[in-house]
Amino acid sequence: MTGQFLRSLAAKFAAFAALLPVAALAQDAGPVAGQPVPGQIGLQPSVTPLMDSIHTFHDGILLWTCIGIVALVLALLVIVVVRFNAKANPKPSATTHNTAIEVVWTVAPILILVVIAIPSFSVLTDQLTMPDGERKYLGSNIFSFGEQEVPAPAFTIKATGAQWNWEYEYSMPAAAAPDAAAAPAADAAASAPAETLASFSSFMLNEADRAKFKPNEPRLLAVDNEIVVPVNATIRMQVTAAPDGVIHAFAVPSFGIKIDAVPGKLNETWFNARKEGIYYGQCSELCGKDHAFMPIGVRVVSQAQFDLWWKTLLVGTIDDANATLPAL
Repeated sequence: MTGQFLRSLAAKFAAFAALLPVAALAQDAGPVAGQPVPGQIGLQPSVTPLMDSIHTFHDGILLWTCIGIVALVLALLVIVVVRFNAKANPKPSATTHNTAIEVVWTVAPILILVVIAIPSFSVLTDQLTMPDGERKYLGSNIFSFGEQEVPAPAFTIKATGAQWNWEYEYSMPAAAAPDAAAAPAADAAASAPAETLASFSSFMLNEADRAKFKPNEPRLLAVDNEIVVPVNATIRMQVTAAPDGVIHAFAVPSFGIKIDAVPGKLNETWFNARKEGIYYGQCSELCGKDHAFMPIGVRVVSQAQFDLWWKTLLVGTIDDANATLPAL
């Protein structure tokens, strides 16, 4: 029985090892920023300071702590199997307690959790603390007091989870609007509102529409209207759900943000993307029958492209605004 089990285990290990080069090649090919790829190992590439800190925390202290625990447990199992089997130890020990061991297995996990918790809380705090242009963030050094400088939010986007799509509302301060700098100060003070609002809906594209309008975008992630933001700008995200709906969750992996959308409650997070492109996410809460069909698309463009998109949106429709963006 033991020999058969070992042969079976060896066969399974060989099959697993045979798959490793495939996974390694997929990883070497380079994951596409903003979306998952087949055979990908690890997290999506980072394009924000928040995701930088998550990468550092996951690939550093968390991963190596897990490896150490697995190695220790495996070593203990091997010792038990070799030294305390019936053949090697025909007369079992009558020992029932060992104070030193009991202290170690109580204190060691506490210390491990404390070491993990310190940077973990800091990473979480960064995601929920809105930049003001002065506070610094962890970035790729999670044991610092903050080294990443992040500007204050340029504007706010409110994301409302519906059943089952997303509704977006832009709130642009008058001073941050594209034409604000060119307008005379007196005219701006007299005529400009405190903020400019624009809103639109975002639905997942079905296969026929995706193949027709956006064939280069991924299945089940492509949407008709993406959030459009300028590169290197801090965006405040306010997240909620429809009052007559259920709980959703707004998550974009490459940005390192994930926050619940709760009816009647307004949650906040932020991101600052340093690379242009389209970044995808999904609702991450089990919200109902179409939970799997609530993707999120964020398109990061140059400041000039965003200004043109925004001006067109204010005087036209979301389709008119999207038509100003370059084809992918």
